[in-house]
Amino acid sequence: MSLPDFSRETHYSGIVAGIDEAGRGPWAGPVVAAVVILDRTRTPVGINDSKQLSRTKREALYDSIMAAAVVGIGICSSKEVDHYNILGATKQAMLRAYEALTPKPDIALVDGNQLPSLPCEMDAIVDGDALCVSIAAASIIAKVTRDRIMAALAQEFPHYGWERNAGYGTREHQAALARFGVTPHHRRSFAPIRRLLELKAA
Repeated sequence: MSLPDFSRETHYSGIVAGIDEAGRGPWAGPVVAAVVILDRTRTPVGINDSKQLSRTKREALYDSIMAAAVVGIGICSSKEVDHYNILGATKQAMLRAYEALTPKPDIALVDGNQLPSLPCEMDAIVDGDALCVSIAAASIIAKVTRDRIMAALAQEFPHYGWERNAGYGTREHQAALARFGVTPHHRRSFAPIRRLLELKAA
């Protein structure tokens, strides 16, 4: 399988950044976005869609990307997910990641088909993390950052297995919810959590 490359970036002039997020589907924890501007002369070897990489490889590439690229990270909490809805929170996290970036890009290539509101030119690329190396790099930064957040939250709430399931609705997570209930880090607007709260209230 071919790795993502710079073929998309070469269509644009100026500073090009890739944007991706992690954590739209989980029942607990924040959504995290990353914006990455790669230096084509120092791009780490092996960058790929984070979902195609092992945890060990993601961690190693995270360190390499952070050392060689310009990176911005934005986070929206579970409460903000409930407030904005998941799409709105994702776009807000992307804006925060952009605002954390210096220098700012001339164009941002965004994974998917939904664009946030950023003060620069943007282009949406479906399956961008598998095609565009800047987006793939952003997917790694977002995923590793979020996994580390969930592992830290698992120290505070050890029953849910967040260090393993990252807040997704696994059997382990479901069993813990049934036994120990909903935590402050669960997304109350998500249907499975909302149903549990409704049952408890009844």
